[in-house]
Amino acid sequence: MAVIPIKPLVQFDEDLIRRLNQSGPRYTSYPTADRMHKEFSERDYYQAVLRRELKPLSVYVHIPFCESLCYYCGCNKIITRDHSKAHDYLSYLYREIALQGPLFGRDRRVEQLHFGGGTPTYLSDAQMDELLGQLRQHFDFAPDEVGEYSIEVDPRTTSPERIHTLRRQGFNRLSLGVQDFDPDVQAAVNRIQPEEMTLGVMQAAREAGFRSISVDLIYGLPLQSAASMERTLDKVVKANPDRIAVYNYAHLPHLFKSQRLIPTEQIPAPEAKLEMMRLSIERLVAAGYVYIGMDHFAKPDDELAVAQREGKLHRNFQGYSTHAEADLVALGVSAISAMAGTYSQNEKVLADYYARLDRRELPIARGIVLDDDDILRRRLITDLMCNFELRYANYGEVDFASYFADELAALKPMEADGLLSFEADGLRVSQKGRLVIRNLCMVFDRYLKAPRAEGPVQPRYSRTL
Repeated sequence: MAVIPIKPLVQFDEDLIRRLNQSGPRYTSYPTADRMHKEFSERDYYQAVLRRELKPLSVYVHIPFCESLCYYCGCNKIITRDHSKAHDYLSYLYREIALQGPLFGRDRRVEQLHFGGGTPTYLSDAQMDELLGQLRQHFDFAPDEVGEYSIEVDPRTTSPERIHTLRRQGFNRLSLGVQDFDPDVQAAVNRIQPEEMTLGVMQAAREAGFRSISVDLIYGLPLQSAASMERTLDKVVKANPDRIAVYNYAHLPHLFKSQRLIPTEQIPAPEAKLEMMRLSIERLVAAGYVYIGMDHFAKPDDELAVAQREGKLHRNFQGYSTHAEADLVALGVSAISAMAGTYSQNEKVLADYYARLDRRELPIARGIVLDDDDILRRRLITDLMCNFELRYANYGEVDFASYFADELAALKPMEADGLLSFEADGLRVSQKGRLVIRNLCMVFDRYLKAPRAEGPVQPRYSRTL
């Protein structure tokens, strides 16, 4: 059946932009990661594993190394061309895998695997083989036709031959960063990546039999304009990836040192960024992509779009996901796990990560145990982020109107702005409201009204628009 795209309502008046464009979480989790605290211990994690239900696992592996610095990047990374550092890192990563695997006994079936970074393809073919061998020794991976096994690749350092090798090694989904095809923008962020290089990797992925190809773009980078963004969008649409993510660049040089290399005067004005966002949504929807939400788009037959239609879409620390039922085991420096009502993060500094493993401890630095209210609000925020509606009957354990009386009252002005509508059995977010879904979720975030667990300084988030 043909899919008829509906043009989203993305035109805001100046007052609406001024009132709604504020700092706010992206809600890849609730509570958000900044609410984790150092009192969470290895013992808390063990107890979470013991009480988890019988269900598949999702595994995330963090490879922190990059050969060069992209100025915009806010990821946990180590810039080095000394590949011997990867050898040392892997030896410790294997220790962590050996500690984690036995915790799950026979209940260790993995149906989702994601390698992120940094640059996972910083590893050599032999190192990747060895790492995958260690994972398969300690976890039970579902067959290729069932499992979703993805890896982030850097087209600047990944040849077409390497793409074929990655497929033979078991990866069946590929994610690659493009950000912008404009040469001036690429130079401004220190990421020179010719168009033919990117297209060559995508073609190799199709020839190798990857089931899905995802492309990442960023709007709001230095020297970007609506015209340059439109040219990039045209090229990406022509390349025909299965999924496209269009992220809003958050310029936070006080948090990320590399961003201090970007002159503030080169950052597009808020009005220009809004135009790029509008252009991205309209162009991709017109090309037949489904607007999943926030910054994600997928072809109608892609698993993300199918999951959303079936009400099975989920969000985790990697963004939108089709594996709502999976507990997340995260491996590597700074990696974040989500296990049976807890979140926990590994040590962020490599020396600390190594030291914990030298003591034969899980390298957990901080975490949080969710209470009943956290779990309730997490379900609610997930419904808003993924399904763009709330059905009161799904929260039968509470009197919704009474429990969330203050929040529902706070949403009334947003209803007047046309962002949502109240119905007899729930509320529905409008096409216009999807663009500010983070703002709507923030109404239900009780932590925004309280200080962080690790001090009185309020967290700093990216802008919601």
